Amino acid sequence: MTIQYTNQLIHETSPYLLQHAHNPVNWYAWTTEALALAKRENKPILLSIGYSACHWCHVMAHESFEEVATAELMNKFFVNIKVDREERPDLDKIYQLSHQLLTQHAGGWPLTVFLEPERHCPFFSGTYFPSTPRHNLPAFKELLQKVHEFYHDHQKDIQEQYHALATTLERQHKSFTTEAIHINSKPLDLIRQQLAEHFDNQEGGFGKAPKFPHLPSIERLLRHYIITAQQDKADEEGLDMALFTLRKMALGGIYDQLGGGFCRYSVDDQWTIPHFEKMLYDNGAFLSIYTQAWQLTAEPLFKKVVLETADWILREMQSPEGGFYSSLDADSEGEEGKFYVWTLETVKSLLDEDTYALVAYHFGLDQSANFEGQWHLVVRHDEEAVAKHFDLSVEHVKTVLTTARQTLLTARASKIPPGRDEKILTAWNALMIKGLAQAGQVFQRADYLSAAEQALDFLKERLWFNGQLLATYKDGKAHLNAYLDDYAFLLDAILTLLQARWRDGDLRWAIQLADSLLTAFADTEQGGFYFTAHYHERLISRPKSFFDESMPSGNSVAAIALARLGHLTGEMRYLHSAEQVIKTIWPNLLKMAYAYTTLLVAVEEYLLPPPTIILRGEPEQLRQWQEACAEGRYTLRQLCFAIPNHATDLPGFLAERKPQGNIVAYLCSGTQCSAPITSLETFREERFALSYLPMR
Repeated sequence: MTIQYTNQLIHETSPYLLQHAHNPVNWYAWTTEALALAKRENKPILLSIGYSACHWCHVMAHESFEEVATAELMNKFFVNIKVDREERPDLDKIYQLSHQLLTQHAGGWPLTVFLEPERHCPFFSGTYFPSTPRHNLPAFKELLQKVHEFYHDHQKDIQEQYHALATTLERQHKSFTTEAIHINSKPLDLIRQQLAEHFDNQEGGFGKAPKFPHLPSIERLLRHYIITAQQDKADEEGLDMALFTLRKMALGGIYDQLGGGFCRYSVDDQWTIPHFEKMLYDNGAFLSIYTQAWQLTAEPLFKKVVLETADWILREMQSPEGGFYSSLDADSEGEEGKFYVWTLETVKSLLDEDTYALVAYHFGLDQSANFEGQWHLVVRHDEEAVAKHFDLSVEHVKTVLTTARQTLLTARASKIPPGRDEKILTAWNALMIKGLAQAGQVFQRADYLSAAEQALDFLKERLWFNGQLLATYKDGKAHLNAYLDDYAFLLDAILTLLQARWRDGDLRWAIQLADSLLTAFADTEQGGFYFTAHYHERLISRPKSFFDESMPSGNSVAAIALARLGHLTGEMRYLHSAEQVIKTIWPNLLKMAYAYTTLLVAVEEYLLPPPTIILRGEPEQLRQWQEACAEGRYTLRQLCFAIPNHATDLPGFLAERKPQGNIVAYLCSGTQCSAPITSLETFREERFALSYLPMR
């Protein structure tokens, strides 16, 4: 292809921005140069926010941004700025919320926002606009002309709108007073009720299509079950809701039945057809939740999902340097889902007749096509049902289907794959490190733990400078100030990994991250943490969000991780900060607990601190006692750190947990610890007893 155009995006590292570097549009990244140009020329800014794996972003790019006539209008009337929402979630948060306030409709990607050049306040916004009028939307070229005219003819209206919007944005992020707040279990009971009201009894999950996994809600049900079981009133119904949903997703089309890994969401209620993009952050969280479900149930399906997903991550998503890539596109060869779907003729050509019969019954190939005349693989009959239908042994069916899946996976690998966004994001890597650490420890997979450590070491070496994190890395370049999520998720990941394999340097880094988080993000007047650091670029609003979005809230994860680090080290600053996060948003928790699901983990652990077990010993004894730590169904709420005798310079409380011979255990709840235990039998007895503590 002959390249006729090159714009300023050619200097960026984001694959999404580079996809637009040869558009005829004079694109800029969000830079001081671009913002100054708009102000100097009195041109409104056309801000387009998207990401590499976004299907409709590709559609709008092909229809409009690659079309010369459209580009000419954009260049004539606007300063055009393209933003990768994964690199600049601060801008995305601000302008998604602004779009909702302006239009009273939910946002999405691509997000198309027109800003006045002085203060960068939006005066008109939308998402995808077609090249010709359809879906009750105007043609994009027509819209450009009208927005241009409106900007020059309605300056007074735009200024009035700016003041109203700025006031509303400030109010959106305003916190509540933390005085005279008594934290109690009411939000935990409320969310259990709200989850039941939203639960889909037929297909699992919460709400209707498009159906998202809502993994924090599933985790909430698992944790609620554990608490109630420990109080001898087990919430079996809540557990069934969680497990039913996990089974439905694992057997559905949202899960890659051949290669492992999950897509972002399902376009239907039945989890059949996904939006085909695969995101790193989703799959890190999926590893965590399915590992937890297996710990409670030992159900083989859950283990299968964890191992297949982790294997896919290591096979396709880990860079040679150690960090994890961001995503796989929904599209390949210009078509959504083309890489994943099958024709019957292709499947028949790859399998013998008997094998095909089993595969067809298993994956529903004997039923109607489910995706534009082709078949996306969904488990219609599990292995036991296939065995019964064909009067075969389950073991034989498992063997045949395993071989057939590998045959199909090998054949699929010869197709043109979806694009891979190879930037490495700190927060997303942290979620994957946590997921691999949990899976590696529970399923005794040293390769998963090694991959997690490699990623952690990569982040420390390439994205940590002078006590500050950076947000993104690609092609040898790390840049952009890190956000709250980067610090909070990474702190949480390190504390998880430390429980699988102790490394002295990791704890020291965790403490540095916690201190940097408190210094750079804390709202010392109203409580909680801002999304951007105090030294960050000044924008029209400074978000401070507590509710979960596509990822858990940074405030919520910070509260959880700081409290756990506080209990581990005895540092009261961390415990106080975690408590303040809860109190800052407490009135909303009492009304809309459903919106703050992750934060309820912090509430739960404030009321019922997780048992924290410190083991000191020699390697062989540590391994044996670590295995004892993992015994029983209720280990999800337990923190267990196996620290070698040779570890030195431990901080705070840990310095007091001294070695005693080959092994010793200290069992703690909150700031209270038992006397040292050196008998394995006594340790087992005391550990189980420690789980049964009343809420305070």
